[in-house]
Amino acid sequence: MSSGKKRRTQERAVAGSIDRSLGVRILLYVIFIVTSAALVYQVPSERLIVGSTRSAVFVHIIMSLGLVTLFDMQHLHRVRNGRVSLVFGSILFHLCLIEFVSFMAFSNGKDPNYGVLLIPFAFAPLVNSVLLGRLSGMFTTYVVTLLGALIVPQAYLLQYMVISLISGITVVLMTKNVRRRGALLRAGFYAGVVVLILAVVFGMIQMPETTQLWRTFGIKAAIALGVSILMAMAVSGILPALESMFGVTTDISWLEMSDLNHKLLRQMQLEAPGTFHHSLIVASLAEAAAEQVGANATMCRVCSYFHDIGKLKKPTYFIENQGDENPHDNLTPTMSALVIIAHVKDGVDMAMKHKLNPAIVDVIREHHGDSLVYYFYHKAKELRKDGEEKVEKGLEKIEDIPEVEEENFRYPGPRPRTPESGIISLADCVESASRTLGKPTPARIQSLVDDIVMKRVNEGMLDDTGLTLRDIKKIRESFAKTLRSMLHSRIDYPKEEDAAADEEMRKAGRPAAKQKKVEAVEIDLDEPQPNPKRNPALERKKTKRVAKAS
Repeated sequence: MSSGKKRRTQERAVAGSIDRSLGVRILLYVIFIVTSAALVYQVPSERLIVGSTRSAVFVHIIMSLGLVTLFDMQHLHRVRNGRVSLVFGSILFHLCLIEFVSFMAFSNGKDPNYGVLLIPFAFAPLVNSVLLGRLSGMFTTYVVTLLGALIVPQAYLLQYMVISLISGITVVLMTKNVRRRGALLRAGFYAGVVVLILAVVFGMIQMPETTQLWRTFGIKAAIALGVSILMAMAVSGILPALESMFGVTTDISWLEMSDLNHKLLRQMQLEAPGTFHHSLIVASLAEAAAEQVGANATMCRVCSYFHDIGKLKKPTYFIENQGDENPHDNLTPTMSALVIIAHVKDGVDMAMKHKLNPAIVDVIREHHGDSLVYYFYHKAKELRKDGEEKVEKGLEKIEDIPEVEEENFRYPGPRPRTPESGIISLADCVESASRTLGKPTPARIQSLVDDIVMKRVNEGMLDDTGLTLRDIKKIRESFAKTLRSMLHSRIDYPKEEDAAADEEMRKAGRPAAKQKKVEAVEIDLDEPQPNPKRNPALERKKTKRVAKAS
């Protein structure tokens, strides 16, 4: 079992180094430029906008170098190689489709307008916009528009560039916060409508005047609209494969993983109900805060569900799952701290065993960072202090008192490295501390949230998350607002017997509250005392005092 865990860790480390290797990234850029240049080289010279094939290849290489440089600078030289493969791989496949459609349309001698109408304008922009975000989708739209201009026939250059640009932008705008696969079909439909309208504007689809022309119009309109819809359906089908291949997770997949019937979550409900309830509240806090700062709210919710699954190993050692007995009463502070800290490692092992998303594993590992288990550290220092006092009295020897090292009471880390991980880390601390509030007034809640968040900031726990001070302010406000709604007070409803007594008193014409006090006094005075030695003087004082209060 241990060797298996080490092997999974080593494999993941190797994959991570490859994913961020500069040499691999340069190799991917070279492969894209060479392959796409070879594609341009195959285009007949009469279809090229540039005079000769060599000139077209040269122009293509220069444009590709500029676009690749722009892409790398946009990501500040820290782009993952998996994303590079996805972006430029989809662009290359898109260019191959353009070449294939153009070749088939013009080699068969049919209406050359089909060579433009059959182009799947929505494919690459839709893939990259859904998987990597709208910025990547917009970049892809520009690239396929510029590089595709060297492949399409010269006579249809303007039509292609306008339709490709506008339809791509339409797809990108329609894929904001995609959480249902139906949204992909809707984006494909609107892209098809754009292609249809622009084709009519450019005269590629002419309004019919005879019955025969109506048939041609219907075929061209169906092609213009249907190709984009079919591309959207194809992307929807291959989306899980693309996510697994390139290590990307969409909101659609995050929603699918948010099902509370997952095996680990069901086990948590049965064996660690307190931890399960804690995780649900952390999810609510983190999701609301993520929406305020523009982070992935769905990812925060799902990762919060699983961030404490390591507590399933020893659930009773955590206060939210304890009953009347506390197992830590029989352990030394150092041993208790080891048990508490171990839930992070146990959670990572369980997540890998159940093949959870790598982002969930990272949150489990990072949500405590390298923070201090302060309670048991303080308890150990107190025991050390008591032992030193006994040494001074000659009751114990100094070598029998264990040293208190701060490193033994710290989580192994690393610190949170993404905005989502940082938000979940803060939400976890805030939710745990909110349970200590006796009277959760709005002022106390706000003060608690501010103290905890600023303490984490001062400790440097959020230095690697990319969260700004403005984001942290929004997170504090969101936490306070959510906690106020969760910890609100309720009206103390009267019991049924009290309500019946009030009704009888109203019928008798006596004030309910006053009658209630009189009855309380009578019961207090007439009830027999368990002690046979009664003190009449004390009873008289008690009677007078209660009657005066009434």
